[in-house]
Amino acid sequence: MDLAFTPEEQTFREEIRAWVGANLPAELSHKVHNAHHLTRDDLQSWAKILGKKGWLGHAWPKEFGGPGWNSVQKHLFEEECALAGAPRVVPFGPVMVAPVIMAFGNAEQQQRFLPGIASGEVWWSQGYSEPGSGSDLASVKTRAEKVSRPGQGDKYIVNGQKTWTTLGQYGEWIFCLVRTSTEGKPQTGISFLLIDMKSPGVTVRPIVLLDGEAEVNEVFFDNVEVPAENLIGEENKGWTYAKHLLSHERTNIADVNRAKRELERLKRIAQAEGVYTDTRFRDEIAKLEVDVIALEMMVLRVLAAEKSGKNSLDIAGLLKIRGSEIQQRYSELMMLAVGPFALPLIREAMEAGWQGDAVGAAHCAPLASTYFNMRKTTIYGGSNEVQRNIVSQVALG
Repeated sequence: MDLAFTPEEQTFREEIRAWVGANLPAELSHKVHNAHHLTRDDLQSWAKILGKKGWLGHAWPKEFGGPGWNSVQKHLFEEECALAGAPRVVPFGPVMVAPVIMAFGNAEQQQRFLPGIASGEVWWSQGYSEPGSGSDLASVKTRAEKVSRPGQGDKYIVNGQKTWTTLGQYGEWIFCLVRTSTEGKPQTGISFLLIDMKSPGVTVRPIVLLDGEAEVNEVFFDNVEVPAENLIGEENKGWTYAKHLLSHERTNIADVNRAKRELERLKRIAQAEGVYTDTRFRDEIAKLEVDVIALEMMVLRVLAAEKSGKNSLDIAGLLKIRGSEIQQRYSELMMLAVGPFALPLIREAMEAGWQGDAVGAAHCAPLASTYFNMRKTTIYGGSNEVQRNIVSQVALG
């Protein structure tokens, strides 16, 4: 296993760094580096810049309009974007549903949906979790009943509810796990359906969190008519497609590149607050840095195996566990570093662009809300407790 980058890969990194530096708007980079609120337009504008270059789907193969980069090139691209302060790509379209459409969708579906995802024009949402079905996705109850409409062809009538739909208030399309059969094991009666969120009967209700943001939503389906051609693959085979998608989600959650950027931000905050010279606090930063490096080595180990054509151990769950725990730790250390100044959160002031500059506390806001928000990382994408069981089964048998 060789974890050193080749001269060609270093040249590729420099090319990416130069392009990102020339095309990433300075105001976006400033917002990301200082944890300012990112609007829908902020996220969408960077997506469209990448889409115009053909890099929003940077992990896509050439036959679907991607650059056809290998695993190392993809990693270097993601790292340079993160370190430059680029907004994180909203993954539901290009990272999650697109690979499912490529692998299991038919040619018509690929031609219909992939261009809008690749360009950043269409915002996708994820419809997996339900009020009683979080980590246990096999228990989903949202029902899709197939009917025939005279002169209209076959349709699915969808009824049910999804919850914790991240940024669902912006969604134009949503991919859903729906129950199409109650026969046999719960997993065998699930289908993968693409639903236009502008359809009659779709209602989105934001869930306001402690930080005042409506990051997540409830989505209700009341007799929503969905054309049968929006079914991906075969009916009752959605569980297979969901597992394919979740492997992408869990690797994405690890987000080692953002961890490296936020580690540097933690150091800046500690220095600004005068606690960087405190031995005990420095010890905590050092332990976190060691774990970030270890996570990066784990990622590079997978990349080295892929590069050499070997089958790497399926450790998406392990990456998710370690990555999510690291996110919680750096957000907690940031909050502890600033003490009481982490608490104030005035939403109207934040939206107006005030970050405490007048009192020299621009690095503080809103650290407490970030800490609370990060409590979710060990739960979504499959709780870490469940992931540990999966990892033990894969690694130990």
